[in-house]
Amino acid sequence: MRSMKKVTVALAGLMLAIMGAVTTSQAGPTPSPTPEPSITSKASTTSEPSTTSEASTTSEASTTSKEIETPNAPPFPSPPTSPSPVPILYLKAEEHYTAGGKNWVRHQYDVLNKAAYPAALFASAANLPPCGANANSSRTWVDFFDQSGKRIYGFCALTKPADLGDIWFATEEGVIPPSWIYIEINDRQTNTKYKSNLADTTP
Repeated sequence: MRSMKKVTVALAGLMLAIMGAVTTSQAGPTPSPTPEPSITSKASTTSEPSTTSEASTTSEASTTSKEIETPNAPPFPSPPTSPSPVPILYLKAEEHYTAGGKNWVRHQYDVLNKAAYPAALFASAANLPPCGANANSSRTWVDFFDQSGKRIYGFCALTKPADLGDIWFATEEGVIPPSWIYIEINDRQTNTKYKSNLADTTP
């Protein structure tokens, strides 16, 4: 009887030991704490935009600096003054008149772009050679030439650019004028000549 109790106690002890071992195996060792990956992810995400922001700020600062320096740069030089334009000559009208007992035809011309010429070109120029008896002739003289380059007539006392709208040469009635003529505007002060186009002599 006593031996049966011992067996029962031994079995009970064995059962408790087996249950304890099973419980221990299921629980396993306690894992060591690991840092949350979300913290690392947030830190890297935050650092990247901050780097981009700094680069952007630096770029903007340098651009602003250049814009501030620009007004202090020396001004661009003024473009050179363009020379007077080429005169555009055209026949305006014909006028028949009598002088010295002869009949004449006055071929009247105009310069289309006369307003483009400065008034200073036609100022009185006593410091330049006279035009015959006129010691105060214009700085600029205007001469008519035929198509071969032969001088026909001229003006040495024009006083303003508008006078280029009333220039002329005459031929005796019945005499055939040159087929084509041109004018030269001669600035005697600068020794510069402006030659026009060839213009017709018949309406």
